[in-house]
Parts: sequence; structure tokens; C-alpha cells
Amino acid sequence: MAPLLLFDISEIDLNQIVYGTDEIEKINPHRGAMRMIDAIVYESEDGNRFIAYKDIRHEEFWVPGHIPGRPIFPGVLMIEASAQLSSFMCLRLMPEQKFMGFAGVDNVKFRGQVVPGDRLYILTEQSEFRTRRSICKTQGLVNGKLVFEATITGMPM
Repeated sequence: MAPLLLFDISEIDLNQIVYGTDEIEKINPHRGAMRMIDAIVYESEDGNRFIAYKDIRHEEFWVPGHIPGRPIFPGVLMIEASAQLSSFMCLRLMPEQKFMGFAGVDNVKFRGQVVPGDRLYILTEQSEFRTRRSICKTQGLVNGKLVFEATITGMPM
């Protein structure tokens, strides 16, 4: 049985940018090749669910070396993209904090490949939020197909 999406996205306009690069960089410290989210296209009314995307480009730093001749977006970078979106979501709820550290990842499953030219959508849903820890369930989609899922734990620092 195929896993269900974290939440229903059928009514969400995935092309409507809610937060662009400038707004993302006001909250997240990641820059250059290590910024793994290009735009956020959805924020739930309660602030506990987000959707972002990353366009997978042919000129990215990993393309020449990660399976030469058949580049595949590294799974660890999918996890990093999820952590960055989870961090953005949590820091919006805690404006006094300036940084959310990556404290763990669990229940990771890769279900498909992501290649240059793809747009990777990342869904994040907060399942636990405390002053010292946040846990978010995340999933990645390409062309409507689930390509990974993971649980991200973050800690404000």
C-alpha cells in the first residue's frame, strides 16, 4: 500500500509563492549552494504545515560527481532541504531564536529518483513543538510522486 501524503494538497496552488528567496534568507542562514529551498508556496493558517520547492539545476555542485553521466540528486541533500524548511517553519514560531540546529533524522525512506530538471516539492508538518525541540514529518514529491519521507528533529541554538 502506497503511503499517504502528510496532508491534502489538491486545493493548493503550488505556483503561488508565499515566501521568496529574500524572505527565506531573512530567517534561515543558508546561502549559495547550500540554500536548498527556492521558494515556499504554502503555509497553513496555524503555521504547522508548509510546502516549499527546490528546482534541481544542471549546474549544481554535485552533478559532475554524483553518478557521472546519470546525475541523481543526493538523498542527503533531500534531507537537508527538509531540515531547512522545518527550520524556517519553527523559527517563524520563535522569533527570539536565530538558529535551528539539525538534531536528528529518523524513518527515512527513499522512494524515487530526483534528477536535474525536476522540481522537488517538500511538505513539512510539525508533529511536536517545544522550546528545546521540534519534530517535523516531511515528504518530497516530484511530478506528484512521493520520492522520499523522513522525520526531522531540530533544536534551537
